[in-house]
Formats: sequence, structure tokens, C-alpha cells
Amino acid sequence: MSTTSFLPEALARIVERFQRHSDPKRRYEQLLWYAKRLPEFPESDKLPENKVSGCVSQVYITAKLADGKVSFQGDSDSQLVKGLVGLLVEGLSGLTPTEITSVSPDFIQDTGLNVSLTPSRANGFYNIFQMMKTKALASHEVSN
Repeated sequence: MSTTSFLPEALARIVERFQRHSDPKRRYEQLLWYAKRLPEFPESDKLPENKVSGCVSQVYITAKLADGKVSFQGDSDSQLVKGLVGLLVEGLSGLTPTEITSVSPDFIQDTGLNVSLTPSRANGFYNIFQMMKTKALASHEVSN
């Protein structure tokens, strides 16, 4: 049994994709692929309450709750950070707020990305992850 806590199926698949590449350049290419997959982020959602603080890049996250499941949207002005956002959006969307809050950010170590990320990008990743958890809980409280 892995020491990581609950890892949803979508995130487990993402981790596996990154584990196939030991070359940091291939991991970056994979991240850029996630950036390209992100749907267009509405300008109207680029509001202070959706902005991730503690990131060098401009990062925005929104969360909506439907049928008990959270769907995220996100954007960044940095392609690599946008890839991290895309990875998290794909990995966490479709889960319940409770499931999202039980995911540990430690899975990033299993992708091997943590060794390729600069300290400020790694810190940004954790800030984005925390914001998504906060937004998931907030969307749950709004719906109750």
C-alpha cells in the first residue's frame, strides 16, 4: 500500500503517464500537453477571488458544484504553470468536495515533476492545489 492518501483514478492515471518518462524534457512536454487541453477560461472569471495568491504567475481557478461533484476551470499566463493547472483540473474534476479534501499533494512526487520544478513553481503548485481544495469546500457550503 502506498503511503500517499486517497488518490482518485484520474490522478492515478496522470501519475502513471508522468512515470513513463524519466527524462525531465519529456515531463515538461507532458505538462505543456495538459496546458493545451484546458478549455478557454472566461475573462469574466478573472476576478481577485479566483486568483491564486503566492504564485509568481497569474493563476485563476473556479469551481462549480453540480450533482455533488465539483468541476474546476483554470488558467495561467505561464504555459508550464497552466500545465500544472490542467493536470489538477483533469485530476480533481468530477470528485466530491470530501474526496478532493482527502487528496494529498504528495502525489506530485510520484510524477517526478517535483525534481524538475523550480522552488517557486513547486510552491505555486501547492498554492493552486490548496485553492482548489478551498474552492471545493466553498462550493459545497454554497449548495447546502
